[in-house]
Amino acid sequence: MQANNHPIRRVVIAGGGTAGWMAAAALSRTMGKILDITLVESDEIGTVGVGEATIPSMITFHDLLQLNESEFMAATQATFKLGISFENWRNVGEDYIHSFGTTGTDHWTAGFQHFWLKARARRLAGDYGDYCRELKAAQMDRFAHLPDQGMNYAYHLDAGLYARYLRKFSEALGVRRVEGRIVQVGQDAQSGFIRSLTLDGGAQIEGDLFIDCSGFRSLLLGQTMGVEFEDWSHLLFCDSALAVQTGSTGVVPPYTRAIAHHAGWQWRIPLQHRVGNGLVYSSRYLDDEEARRMLLSNLAGEPLMEPRPIRFKPGQRRQTWRGNCVAIGLASGFLEPIESTSIHLIQRSLIRLLQMFPSAGICQTDIDEFNQQTAHEVAHIRDFIILHYHVTNRDDSPFWRACRELELPPSLRHRISHFRETGRVFRVPNELFAENSWVQVMLGQGIEPERYHQIADMMGDAELTQFLRNISGSVEAVVRQLPRHQDYLRRYCPAP
Repeated sequence: MQANNHPIRRVVIAGGGTAGWMAAAALSRTMGKILDITLVESDEIGTVGVGEATIPSMITFHDLLQLNESEFMAATQATFKLGISFENWRNVGEDYIHSFGTTGTDHWTAGFQHFWLKARARRLAGDYGDYCRELKAAQMDRFAHLPDQGMNYAYHLDAGLYARYLRKFSEALGVRRVEGRIVQVGQDAQSGFIRSLTLDGGAQIEGDLFIDCSGFRSLLLGQTMGVEFEDWSHLLFCDSALAVQTGSTGVVPPYTRAIAHHAGWQWRIPLQHRVGNGLVYSSRYLDDEEARRMLLSNLAGEPLMEPRPIRFKPGQRRQTWRGNCVAIGLASGFLEPIESTSIHLIQRSLIRLLQMFPSAGICQTDIDEFNQQTAHEVAHIRDFIILHYHVTNRDDSPFWRACRELELPPSLRHRISHFRETGRVFRVPNELFAENSWVQVMLGQGIEPERYHQIADMMGDAELTQFLRNISGSVEAVVRQLPRHQDYLRRYCPAP
């Protein structure tokens, strides 16, 4: 497929939902004055809508859009999120929190974990989480904005309301929405580029650049452009989910709960008006009816709907941009929601597209760079997700035993071995998860480093004790002054 120097002026987004309307919002806010943007969606086609938990990078995306935070949160029934509580992952009855904050104070030669490891060996340290502001705030159900971005946070939100909010935002900036189901995709005979979408009512939508937000169907990139799917089912065993909403229980913790079971895990996402619940599982180890019974018997509130089944295949398209078609969201691939990365990957693809936007025409080197960056980013996230399953003490079911026996990608095998042997973590440039995230999860899942960096030996016991006490004392002092999360929501962004 050849490049094309035809100027890009007409952008067509195929599909709505979170991905489609995020694309429309980003393009219209940044380039709406020079682009003709059309979004095609059908009310007859539902959206997956499981992406109700986010990570802090969403704040950057909203800054790009210049959104008002309290207005957005009220409109989407949103709450604040300081991390994820992993329950029963290391072993049944053992929990830890992967928080969004930083832990302790690093030295330029070594991360804080090395000082903590020495102190713990000498029985001078508390829990690793005692030295992280966001983690302690999550444990105490407290939250407030702090000066100088002193609190790292994300959101829990209603994905359907979020798409509706962004639709209103985008249409005000000139995006045209067309109702209809796509029945045919027209291609140029010579270049293979997409030229038009034909809808069930007969309307034909022509464009220069097409953004595929058609979900798992991948109507444009997969079906039309023929980009193959790389299946990662041999690395990530979960391939099914059930989603159900329940009424509010009155408790709104500032974190997501991820509760492991014998063939997967269950999520609980607290919103202002309800709780999002779901069961993620492997169909190889749990049948659908048993999964339904398990989910319904482990709900904290009354179900507001019948559980909705979702089938997925973990993996990624071998390219996410081919010709004049870019896939965003589920159309490009899917990694299960354990670390709430789906919406992040949507916004990363959009920012990458805006940085390489082919205003003067399609350029193959841009396509190659886009695909390479995407592949590396997704692979690092995939490895981080596999870590949760593989490094565990659980052997109580065939599912967990299979996870422990998994043949790891070399990149992840090296990270685990390096941390176990040295306590060190080195972040790959531009990857999503920071060193502290890897440390929190590897410690939380049960990896015990064999040694620590000798820089920690520069402190004697008294100095090390005081060093740790100053950090934990500062954390405790700040968190104690924070209001209850639920009280802060009522004042800051009460939903109608």
